[in-house]
Amino acid sequence: MDLAVYDLKLHKGRFIATIIGVGLLFTIVLAMNGLYRGNIYEGLAVIKATNPDLWVVERYRGGPFNEQSTLAEDYHHSVKAVPGVEKACPFIYYTVERLIGDQSRHFSIIGYDVFTGLGGPQRLISGRGLRQGHYEMVADQKLGVHLGDQVTLGLHHYTVVGLTRGAIDTNGDPLVFLSLPDAQEVAFQKDNEEVRTQRVRLARTLNGQKALTPAATANLAAALAPDTHLINAVLVHLKPGANQAAVAHNIRTWLYLSVYTTDEEVKLMLKGRLAGMTKQLFLFRTLLMIVSVVIISLVIYTFTMEKIRAIAVMKLIGAPNRVIVRLVLEQSMLLTISAFLFALGLINQTYSYFPKTILLVPGDEVITFIVVFFGGILASILGLLQALKTQPALALGGQ
Repeated sequence: MDLAVYDLKLHKGRFIATIIGVGLLFTIVLAMNGLYRGNIYEGLAVIKATNPDLWVVERYRGGPFNEQSTLAEDYHHSVKAVPGVEKACPFIYYTVERLIGDQSRHFSIIGYDVFTGLGGPQRLISGRGLRQGHYEMVADQKLGVHLGDQVTLGLHHYTVVGLTRGAIDTNGDPLVFLSLPDAQEVAFQKDNEEVRTQRVRLARTLNGQKALTPAATANLAAALAPDTHLINAVLVHLKPGANQAAVAHNIRTWLYLSVYTTDEEVKLMLKGRLAGMTKQLFLFRTLLMIVSVVIISLVIYTFTMEKIRAIAVMKLIGAPNRVIVRLVLEQSMLLTISAFLFALGLINQTYSYFPKTILLVPGDEVITFIVVFFGGILASILGLLQALKTQPALALGGQ
């Protein structure tokens, strides 16, 4: 008879409840592992999806994601003139809070050159990409819009012509793709009342200059209106065979701009904007792993100690030590493996409902299982050392 299985049948309810309780703890550990990986994935998703050969940003800035970068739109013409550059496309990125339907939503807007396509959506699940220079948009399905919907941004309505999946910003919020002029207008163009107010303030300031006539004042007020032709970066695609380092050096030297490769942009994010949260999540992940090992160890050790009198009876009737070792180890392994499988099934069925991205990596799951499994084995060994010291007299009420 397998004593471990027989014992579990006698205490089936408690054993199942223990599996569920420990499994829920393992689920939290796996969720924290996924949250840690998901935080990094979200922070780098836009960079890796865009993936130009070079990012050109404002001088001494780590933009456009790790730090704000502002350039005049016509800078892309200068970048295009650098030897080795095949395409130089203006790019704008910013985060907004807008009313979508009847709900306020937080999302990011990307504006790009529709006709070159560099910086636009990568994976469409339905619809099409942008074909017109105005009043069309592509959105991630996470935004909650559908093909043909009209979305109001700024002063105009935009028709949803395409939907993507997995297009998220550095905070895990959905991305919206607009043509560059539309994105600039949404970002920088004030509403009509604000425009009138600015003109009045500017005219009042200029009227204070005695050297200016009313006509000159009106002309200056129009000329000094806020410029919306601004971008955050220039995306560069190199000609085949072009030396990436040489092109980057020429842009830095001739145009006084900062230049990064995609790998350098990734490192900037990991060491900058993502660093604090990544370290904190890694700390929580480590602490949860330690707590789970301690708890599974205590559970298994308690199970073993509860069988001390039964073990004494087994010794009294002449059961060899290997039978006792098998009893304890089988129950330990069965509890640990069952709880982990329960947790694995639960997290794989529920991770998509988390508000933040939970990125499950098989390697993390294997490492977690190995750690908790050997933690359970260690607890079993500690229990066995105590169990094997048990005197048969204990079965007769001795000490």
